[in-house]
Amino acid sequence: MNILVTGGCGFIGSHFVKYWLSKWHSDNVIVLDKLTYAGKTDNLKACRTVYDKSLRIVIGDICDKQLVRELFEEYDFDYVVNFAAETHVDNSINSASEFIQTNIVGTSVLLDVAKESWKGKSTKRFLQVGTDEVYGALSRLCEPFTEESEIEPSSPYSASKASADLLALAYHKTFGLPVVITRCSNNYGSYQDYEKLIPRMIKKALNDERLPIFGDGQQVRDWLYVGDHCTAIHEVLRYGRLGEVYNVGGNNELTNIEIVNIILSELDKPTSLIEFVPDRLGHDFRYAIDATKLETELGWKPARDFKTNIIKTIKWYRMHKDYK
Repeated sequence: MNILVTGGCGFIGSHFVKYWLSKWHSDNVIVLDKLTYAGKTDNLKACRTVYDKSLRIVIGDICDKQLVRELFEEYDFDYVVNFAAETHVDNSINSASEFIQTNIVGTSVLLDVAKESWKGKSTKRFLQVGTDEVYGALSRLCEPFTEESEIEPSSPYSASKASADLLALAYHKTFGLPVVITRCSNNYGSYQDYEKLIPRMIKKALNDERLPIFGDGQQVRDWLYVGDHCTAIHEVLRYGRLGEVYNVGGNNELTNIEIVNIILSELDKPTSLIEFVPDRLGHDFRYAIDATKLETELGWKPARDFKTNIIKTIKWYRMHKDYK
């Protein structure tokens, strides 16, 4: 089996590569990553040592159609999992162009080359990794997002991810490309970049620095452990119905201030480190995912509870203070 994992040196992508090779170490996993600030080959250092013959890292851009085509020709990929994306909302507010280029143009390149390469090959599969942010915001009393919820993105980031999803679905409808899509809630775990809430707050707390919280900290997110996300992607990639979207949630709705208080408590740090700062532009109040479709059709559920996984995550960052 040959599998292309784009963005495989990033946070979720690297966890997926490790998961896949731990289960199917004889498969060939080709990672294509541009190695922006959030992509690090060190994220796969241990994996390269153990599975050196099965793992190849190609440094390159998914927007480079010639490179993508050459990889398809060399490996005749059975599966493509597209993690490659610009993801940080604040960065998209400051400048949207890179998000449009990578998330939309890059996805279209992958879809085009897959369409060209997979004609008449019914066993192939392309999984587009999406986000619940494409649905927009919920009020506190609204029911969680389902796959039938309207797409109403609030930021350039979420708009670019929504565009990528719609492109993938269009390629399925128009060309019969074997596409499946996942839309996940907020991920957390080891190897996550410090721009994200949980690792940023852990790092600042460890250094006794001020912890900046947007607005009043009451924004609600559904937190999904990255290891659970990887198992969900596997299930959808192999067994999901083509042309379908599957929501992936952690069933853990918590406010940002609750998350920060958990971190401070585990690290035995005072709440006086918390500092409330002006809210982000267009900050969505609440995301919540209904993963009933995934649970009913494919039997997937998160493996462990939030408390176990957040403590595990905090311990990892505490032990890896030199992680950059």
